[in-house]
Amino acid sequence: MTAEQQRLLENANKTVPLERWGPYLSERQWGTVREDYGEYGDAWGYFPFEHSHFRSYLWGEDGIAGISDYFQNLCFSVALWNGKDPILKERLFGLGNYSGNHGEDVKELYYYLDNVPSHYYMEYLYKYPQSLFPYKKLYEENKNRNRNEPEFEILDTGAFKNNHYFDVQVSYAKQHATDMFIKIDITNRYHKASTISVLPTLWFANKWKQNGKEMKPVLEFVNESCVHAWHNRLGDYYFYFSQSDDLWFTENETNKEKLNGSVNESIFVKDAFNDAVVNNKNKKKLREKKTGTKCSPVYELHVKAHETKTIYCRLVDGYLDQAFPEGFQSVFTQRKQEANEFYNTVIAHSLTEDEKRVSRQAYAGLLWSKQYYSFDVEQWINESDGITAVNHGKKNGRNSDWTHLKNADVISMPDKWEYPWYAAWDLAFQCIAMAAVDPVFAKHQLLLIMREWYMKPDGQLPAYEWNFGDVNPPVHATAAWYVYNIEKKRTGKGDVQFLKRIFQKLIINFTWWINRKDENGNNLFQGGFLGLDNIGVFNRSHHIPGNHQLEQADGTAWMGMYALNMMDIAVEIAMYDDAFEDTATRFFEHFVLIAEALNEHHTWNEEDKFYYDVLVMHDGSHLPLRIKSAVGLTSLFAVSTIHRGNLSRLRDFKKRISWFENYRKSKNRFWPNEEKSDSEEILISLVPREKLVAILQRLLDEDEFLSPGGIRALSKDHEANPYSVEIDGQTYSIQYDPGDSTSDMFGGNSNWRGPVWMPLNFLTIQAIQRFGEFYGDSVTVEYPVGSGKQLTLQEVAHQLSKRILSLFTRDEKGDRRCYEDYNWFYKQPGNEHLVLFYEYFHGDSGKGLGANHQTGWTALVAELMYEFSGK
Repeated sequence: MTAEQQRLLENANKTVPLERWGPYLSERQWGTVREDYGEYGDAWGYFPFEHSHFRSYLWGEDGIAGISDYFQNLCFSVALWNGKDPILKERLFGLGNYSGNHGEDVKELYYYLDNVPSHYYMEYLYKYPQSLFPYKKLYEENKNRNRNEPEFEILDTGAFKNNHYFDVQVSYAKQHATDMFIKIDITNRYHKASTISVLPTLWFANKWKQNGKEMKPVLEFVNESCVHAWHNRLGDYYFYFSQSDDLWFTENETNKEKLNGSVNESIFVKDAFNDAVVNNKNKKKLREKKTGTKCSPVYELHVKAHETKTIYCRLVDGYLDQAFPEGFQSVFTQRKQEANEFYNTVIAHSLTEDEKRVSRQAYAGLLWSKQYYSFDVEQWINESDGITAVNHGKKNGRNSDWTHLKNADVISMPDKWEYPWYAAWDLAFQCIAMAAVDPVFAKHQLLLIMREWYMKPDGQLPAYEWNFGDVNPPVHATAAWYVYNIEKKRTGKGDVQFLKRIFQKLIINFTWWINRKDENGNNLFQGGFLGLDNIGVFNRSHHIPGNHQLEQADGTAWMGMYALNMMDIAVEIAMYDDAFEDTATRFFEHFVLIAEALNEHHTWNEEDKFYYDVLVMHDGSHLPLRIKSAVGLTSLFAVSTIHRGNLSRLRDFKKRISWFENYRKSKNRFWPNEEKSDSEEILISLVPREKLVAILQRLLDEDEFLSPGGIRALSKDHEANPYSVEIDGQTYSIQYDPGDSTSDMFGGNSNWRGPVWMPLNFLTIQAIQRFGEFYGDSVTVEYPVGSGKQLTLQEVAHQLSKRILSLFTRDEKGDRRCYEDYNWFYKQPGNEHLVLFYEYFHGDSGKGLGANHQTGWTALVAELMYEFSGK
């Protein structure tokens, strides 16, 4: 057992399997719903980036390469100044919906190089221009571009031309759980010497402002290389640092003068360091102040060409006579070696070195994106932030019916900048990826979002911060089943107790779906947008045109998958506890009825051999919306097998299934099971064999769904043949759109009209693999269509996985498909191993799009690498 595995074993025995210190600090708190106290629900406008350096936050903190304790009382991050910028670089810059031509977007270069689940070792790389940071250029160029033009990225500005920048690498190595060494390496990548100011900053979150009963913590001067931190809940910590050029203290308080022209109580406000560095203001007073809630040693470095200078810090919960004893640097070497040993047990040995690096950085990004999230909706609605009075708009606006929601947890986030909040279905996929490195935390996260302070009393799960009441696909049973099986496969032992706990919660959520989203009681579901924003001719989250009723093929398929996963879980538990046998029967019968509805009503179009949404008109007629999209592909996901041996052990379950089968077949009703005489498995799926083959003929066609980098969300056929439909005299249209969205639905910041999305690719590949395991050589399909090559379904799954991997791995020219035109930068010495994990990918080129660092569900690439390694 490795040292890291031993630490995880210790954490597994905790109520919350979490280290006290970790990368729990967000990279953006401004522009979030929690900080918006305005009347109109305009989070980007109420708290813009321009306010972020002088205005204190109420619900969280942010910084670069930062850490905090798990309640985010005490925070640490690195601030920088290149001598030219208008502001101190304390947080990452990006654009909101007003200025980003495709919605919000971070405009920085940074990389999660390494991390382990205990966070005993972490590496983060930030690239900081030596020339004036192009804030204005990025803002103006993107604001002036329309949605048909690409994003203007920081590499387009010329700021990194000729390597005119610093590499700032921040590494953390824990001596023990509450003793952290910090190393800040500043490397001048330019061919001339340059200067840089570095401020390793320690501060307390301003919770005394929000809660008058909270005792104000204090940072106080001990000596020129040590600061004492005291917090009534956290206790005592000491912050040690290398000899610095200066040491400053201030308060984490809003600069009211800059905000609204009112008078500050003192000069010691949040942005005092900014004014001191950039405007040479009040340095003496900051130096003379010996206490505060924000402090920083100041380093003025002259760095020669290609030279690296290093700053060391240490944060520990006790006073030390010697903070940096001789040889202390070895802790970084030791923890790095322990990280290597841990990942040798996680990542398949048969992978290439490049594939191993991709996997490791995928896990690093996933682990770096654990964030502290605090939000009490009732308090947020009914209290003022001290700037804007409690108002009618907020009391009756966004999330006003979620007053039970009271979150204060460390949660796996989609990413730390564009999505510094949890999203229910993102979390499910993140947990699948997390299961390989920290299955205990993955299980905890799935159970957490099912808890009563998250789940609504009626059983609905909170979708995401911008609208908790929206509807995400019900994938949490799927995630629980994957997490269970990944842990079982890798460790040899499945956690049945976890399945029991989450099964009880999932029943509540499943019941909500059945009661609220099957309006006609015919097992055809109307889920809303279901995560697939920008994929239809109209926004399915709002009222359907003319108040007709929409029967969703994907909503029905998601529910079929939900029921089947619940049956799988119940069957597995019943192997150990026969009290669950009845529920297995219950969910199997649910599945049969949903499968019948999907196949026997109107969603299957016999002419096109595809599943479509159907609009039920007022006169009872049915209008299929003949859009060949992921909506029709979701039917593949609901597939499972039952081993005959297990079935024979569940006598009542077997008896009920046999009776149900005989009854339905005698009535000539739909039956979803398929058996083979030479197989010990019984196949259960939404899609019968002939329909499966028909769908795959579209899916594996490069002129339709199959792209060089994976499966598109919308058929490329709609590029030449856009789909239009007239409803009540109004025309609605959609066409293939392989890159960033050209639609303004959902703010235009994501696109399911053609790009490749990792979660759908993962589920599709897994489903085809499962079909292939059952059918073996008895079913082959042409891959790709038109090639004349016949492959088994397992071979198809492997080939699809290879296309996904090609987005990230280097080709024979040293290029990565995800970087497209930016490969010039990533082929330069020192950059060739840097990988970003984007939100989605261009449907033709494979270029990375959307959130640059959404390693959350995109980390599933590591699981695909492991599963198909050596094949």
